[in-house]
Amino acid sequence: MFKRVLKFKFEILIGVAPILLGFIGYITNQLFPTLMFGAVVTAAVLLMKFNNGGMTGLLSGSSHKNKSKHHKPIHLSFDQIGGQDRAKNEIIEALDFIIRREEIAKLGIRPLKGLLLTGPPGTGKTLLARASAHYTNSVFVAASGSEFVEMYVGVGASRIRDLFKEARVKAQKEKKENAIIFIDEIDVIGGKREGGQQREYDQTLNQLLTEMDGIHSGEGIQILIIAATNRKEMLDSALLRPGRFDRQIEVDLPDKSGRMAILKIHAKNKPVHPDVSWDKIAEQTFGFSGAQLESVMNEGAIYTLRDEVECITSQHLAYAIDKVMLGERTDRKANEEEKIRVAYHELGHAILAETVRENSVSQVSLTPRGKALGYVRHNPPADHYLYTKAYIEEQIMIALGGAAAEEVVYGGRSTGSRNDFEKAMELVRLMVDCGLTTLGIVDAQMVPMEQLLQANVSILDDLFTQTKEVLIQNKRVLDQGLAILLEEEVLSGDEFRNLLKISAA
Repeated sequence: MFKRVLKFKFEILIGVAPILLGFIGYITNQLFPTLMFGAVVTAAVLLMKFNNGGMTGLLSGSSHKNKSKHHKPIHLSFDQIGGQDRAKNEIIEALDFIIRREEIAKLGIRPLKGLLLTGPPGTGKTLLARASAHYTNSVFVAASGSEFVEMYVGVGASRIRDLFKEARVKAQKEKKENAIIFIDEIDVIGGKREGGQQREYDQTLNQLLTEMDGIHSGEGIQILIIAATNRKEMLDSALLRPGRFDRQIEVDLPDKSGRMAILKIHAKNKPVHPDVSWDKIAEQTFGFSGAQLESVMNEGAIYTLRDEVECITSQHLAYAIDKVMLGERTDRKANEEEKIRVAYHELGHAILAETVRENSVSQVSLTPRGKALGYVRHNPPADHYLYTKAYIEEQIMIALGGAAAEEVVYGGRSTGSRNDFEKAMELVRLMVDCGLTTLGIVDAQMVPMEQLLQANVSILDDLFTQTKEVLIQNKRVLDQGLAILLEEEVLSGDEFRNLLKISAA
């Protein structure tokens, strides 16, 4: 009972004090001075309580000593992460330096201080950090770079100090020798320092560098910092030098085998039909990140629920891929004239795709998705890491196919080709940067704008002319495909290839 009273002593004091002060004022006939004295004392008590960290429930939003996120232990192992075998092997090799402390001490190896994980969003950088804590039996403390950004000077640096202190205290409390601090979006606080003006971000970065330099100065707790970013080029050189982030590991988009492994991991808790071909689904998800693949399986399960069936089928996963890639089906309905133009546009893309690369068309559809009134779903090619000039030119022709089809049929284009032209010009810039144009090997920033414009126009005009010639030769396919699309709204890849064969006969 006495402990309960002590626990709520502050609340009891607030309730009793006004009554006591009122009684004293009544018996002394000095009510106003007594109340004024009581107000001053109450304000002083509240101020002391606030400065000591009290009233956190009421004033937590204004306190600058917020701790980093306390994550409940999640026992995530590297075996539960698919599609990143190379990155996992590199991380495990680095983490072995923490586990085998006596061996590396005998060889005089300096303990690692930091691992930097770089790569596109959704590739599993946070998951790898969590698995690292499980692998090394370390406490895990996580924070985001945005948590250290404040308009008040010194707050970011203070939070960095608190983060390292929290990791040490937490490790001692759990009786562990190692701690892992994970900082996501480190580019927010670790950006390049430019000019002579001192920014608040610079103070935060300086504090981080100071803490990293003092990690192993006689401390019993060994701390490893794992940071993640998808903008490595933005980081300050002082952060990347050896002795701070000693390992820089690329966590890239998964290849076909990696995508298959990720899909199977996310399918473990879902009823999937035995006829589903994981190999085919992995092919169709070319360029997808781990997060997108998880979304494919989740959306597939949602479509299964809508259809009120027991198993996820290949058709459900095909719908899910379209949704992740293009967005949900919309209720927008084009008028008949626009619908015909969209059909010709998409058939133009499909004809060029099938002409330059056989069996590349999976589906032609007039179903509105996202901002698109229609789309062509391609069978992704085998994973590529190098592209030839001919391959890039073929991709440009596929992108120009829609606008070229409109010109062949209507004699002019529409605004529906905007995104296609952006893709085409992006590919032209890639050709310039890689020395695949008549300009030769150049730095695009050093070439006069007029010269770049001439090269761009020359490439696109030439390829657009070739694209129109292909479509003129296949005008019959445009008309026959239009009739099917207007009636059924969907033309499968096999049906489309049959049209091409009949036309060529």
